[in-house]
Amino acid sequence: MTTVAQLLAQSQPLLVGSDSPALDIELLLCHCLEKERSYLRAWPDATVPDLALQQFQTLLQRRIDGEPVAYLMGERGFWSLDLAVNASTLIPRPETELLVEVALGKVQEKPSATILDLGTGTGAIALSLAAERSDCAITACDIEAAAVALAESNRKKYALDNVELCQSDWFSALGQQRFDLIVSNPPYIDPDDIHLEQGDVRFEPRSALVAANKGLADIEHIISRAPAYLTEGAWLLFEHGYDQAAAVQSLLTEAGFTQIFTEQDLAGVDRVTGALGPWRSKTNG
Repeated sequence: MTTVAQLLAQSQPLLVGSDSPALDIELLLCHCLEKERSYLRAWPDATVPDLALQQFQTLLQRRIDGEPVAYLMGERGFWSLDLAVNASTLIPRPETELLVEVALGKVQEKPSATILDLGTGTGAIALSLAAERSDCAITACDIEAAAVALAESNRKKYALDNVELCQSDWFSALGQQRFDLIVSNPPYIDPDDIHLEQGDVRFEPRSALVAANKGLADIEHIISRAPAYLTEGAWLLFEHGYDQAAAVQSLLTEAGFTQIFTEQDLAGVDRVTGALGPWRSKTNG
C-alpha cells in the first residue's frame, strides 16, 4: 500500500532532467487520482489506488524519458482556459499570454472588431481573445488539419461561437476578408538552434517551431502579405524569439508599417512586436 506522501517522496529524485520535478510529479499524480493539487496537502496519508498507481508509474517513466507533462496529461492551462493539447501542436506557454494582453489593448476601443489568428495550433490565442471579447468575430487558421481539429474541440468545450476555424496556409484560404487585428505566434526558431535538442521542444512538431532565414522566413511572409488583409487603422502583432525584435522591427519598417513597438514578457525578454499596418487595395494573398 503506497500513500500519497510516500509516492511523492519516492518519485522526485527520479526526475533529474526536469526544471520543476516536484511540480511535474504533483501534476501527474493529481491527473491519475483525478484530484486537485490541494488534495495532496490535505491527504498525504491517503492510499493511492492500484490503477492510479500503475497509470502514474507509466506516465512518470515517460516524463523521465523527456516527454512534456502537457502531452502526458493531454491539457495545458492558458489565460483563463484549460486547453486540450496533443503532439500535433505546440504546447501553449505562459509568455504567449503577453500577445493576448497586447492584442486586447489594441482592440479595446473597437467594438465588434474582426481578428485573425494565424497558425492557431491549440487555438490558445484566438480562444482567449474570444473569451474576453464576445463581441469580436475571430478567425483562426492553421495549415495542419490535426491542429484545426484540436482547436475546434477546444472551441466547442467553451462554446465560443464567435470563433471560426479553418485550414489555411497562412492567408491562402481567406479570400477577400479583412481584419482589424492580425496576431500570430509563428515558427521563429533557427533550424540550427541547439535548444531544439533540449527539453520539451524535442517532442513538439518541428514544423511549428522552425523557420528558414534564421527563424524569420514565416514572419517575413506574413508581413509582406498582411497589408492586403488589414482594414484601415489595423494592427499586426507577432510573438518572436528573444533576440529577434530588431530584425522584426526592421522588416515592418521596410514594409511600410508605422508606430512600431516591442513589449517585454515577465522575464524582461523582448517577446511581442507590433505595428500599425499600411492599408492597400486587395491583392492575391
